This record gives sequence, structure tokens and C-alpha cells, in this order.
Amino acid sequence: MVAMLDKPGLALAVLFGTSVFVFGGAQYLAIMLVFLMLALFVTKYGYYEKKEMGIYEHDRSWENVLSNGLVPAICAVLSPIIGPMPYVASVAAVTSDKFASELGVLSGEPISLDGFKRVKPGTSGAVSILGFIMSLCGAALIGISAIFLFGVTPTAALLITLAGFAGGVIDSLFGVLEERGLGTKGTTNIICAIAGAVMGLYIK
Repeated sequence: MVAMLDKPGLALAVLFGTSVFVFGGAQYLAIMLVFLMLALFVTKYGYYEKKEMGIYEHDRSWENVLSNGLVPAICAVLSPIIGPMPYVASVAAVTSDKFASELGVLSGEPISLDGFKRVKPGTSGAVSILGFIMSLCGAALIGISAIFLFGVTPTAALLITLAGFAGGVIDSLFGVLEERGLGTKGTTNIICAIAGAVMGLYIK
């Protein structure tokens, strides 16, 4: 993932990572690294198909780091007050979105939530069955990781998974506004992470 970042993006990633470690601890940083490794894998997966469709993104800038890392970093800083679950759930949400956007595009033409018409892969606010499945899988991997890193119960891991998946769905809903010129991919990602974090407040 580091190799995919430009210099400003790398600097911001280091800043977020340091904040997560200082205020949260090693397990907080570890689950963020799980996200980064998973994000790298799903980004690289299907490289040739994505390149042929013109939607492969290799180099990531500070905007991408900001949209995916800001909310988790804030949750880590506030963790002495709000606990670890908002942080974990926000990471589950951005992972869910990453899996949906990187793997869901490989299923062919998705259906736009704005008018329910077939649109080209990569269109914001569009969904597919594969995208939903991959979204759930991405969130579940963070939920499972939380069992080992945070010692949460299987029930809490399931709730983390559902919160992350819900965040991914909310991302798709706001993607409709993005397609209409209201907001950007970055703002949609931030809303996704916030949704996960808010639901994480209710996970014990």
C-alpha cells in the first residue's frame, strides 16, 4: 500500500498511523494494517480486467488517505472516552466499501440506485450482487480480526460486520448524490466511515 501512495499521501498515512498507535495502541495499529493489506490485495486483484475497463487506480494521493483514515484516526484519539468499537467499526466500514468498489466491478454492469438502470462498472451509487457479497466479506474480515486483536466476542464480531456492511451500503446511497455532483468520492468515503463509527458506539 505504501508503494501506491504519493509523497503527501505517505506523509499523511504516517501521521494517521502514529496517532492511531499513540492514542490506541498496538492492536489499533494492527487492525489498520489488516485493512491496508486487504486494500492492497483487492486493488491488485483483477488488474487486467480493471485496466481494460479504465477503472484501475494504482497511485493514491493524500485525498484517498484522508477519506479512509480520518474518521478511524479520530476514533482512536477519542478511544479513552468512547472505547474501541467505533474505531473498529469505522475500519470495517471502509474495508466493506473497498471490497465492494474493487471487487464488485468485476461482475459486469451494476444497477444504479438512481433509477435502477444498468450503468458502467465504477459508477458511484451503483450496486451488484457480487458487490454486496464482497462488501459483507470485507467487513467480516475486520470483525474476525477484532476477535484476535481486541478479544471481542463472536457476537460483537458479528455486530462489527453488520455495522461495516451498513456503512458500505450508506456509501452506495450517498454515491447517488455524488453522481449528481453533490460531493466527491472522498466525502462519500468519510460518510461511510462515520456511519460505521456511530453504529460502533452501540457495540459492547
